[in-house]
Amino acid sequence: MKRWTPLLFSAALVVPAPAFAQDPVKVDGGHYNVVLDNPSVRVLKVDHPAGGKSPMHDHPDAIIVALSAAKVRFTLPDGKSEESSLANDSAMYTPAGKHSPANIGTSAVSALVIEFKGAAPGKAALPAARAGLATKVLAEGPRGSASRTTAAPTFHEPAGSTHDFDQVVIALGPMQMSLAIDGKPARTSWVRGDVAFIGRGVPHEAKNTSGKPADFIIIAVK
Repeated sequence: MKRWTPLLFSAALVVPAPAFAQDPVKVDGGHYNVVLDNPSVRVLKVDHPAGGKSPMHDHPDAIIVALSAAKVRFTLPDGKSEESSLANDSAMYTPAGKHSPANIGTSAVSALVIEFKGAAPGKAALPAARAGLATKVLAEGPRGSASRTTAAPTFHEPAGSTHDFDQVVIALGPMQMSLAIDGKPARTSWVRGDVAFIGRGVPHEAKNTSGKPADFIIIAVK
């Protein structure tokens, strides 16, 4: 059984079409919903029941985060198709392209699609390590990376902390993590699939208040 591959998505580029004219939210709002949208990224929640299928649509460069195991058939504009799989809590970088996906597994598919909006990749340097965080890179590409991250019980980024890259933070389970961004009230309680955005240069404070390790995925945008 094949894994999702960038070739599957890039193959769609050989078919001339207006850039991203078929927005998945507009052509299939029953399966695609906007979780977050700003000048840096758009985050879509994807829910496909077993047997569910979406019409042909476009995505820009993106990272897919699987919140469940998935077995999917992708049909491309030229009629060719490929069956692929993605493991639970994994991620993959996909270049821009067009496809029609169908859930051919026996259970529902749940995923997040982080679409990059910049006209070109940024130039921010992404950190190899961060204090109090154990990280494992799951996917990376020209515009950013996805890392599975475990915050130590003592993890604390003090108030006023900033980074020169954007971050999409995705909770992988229930956890108590205080995150205060740009002076706004802190978010303290998270459930699996919750999403937050920390812009580059934006002051914030993050602290693990659970007394135990906390797992999430960070999408770092150059």
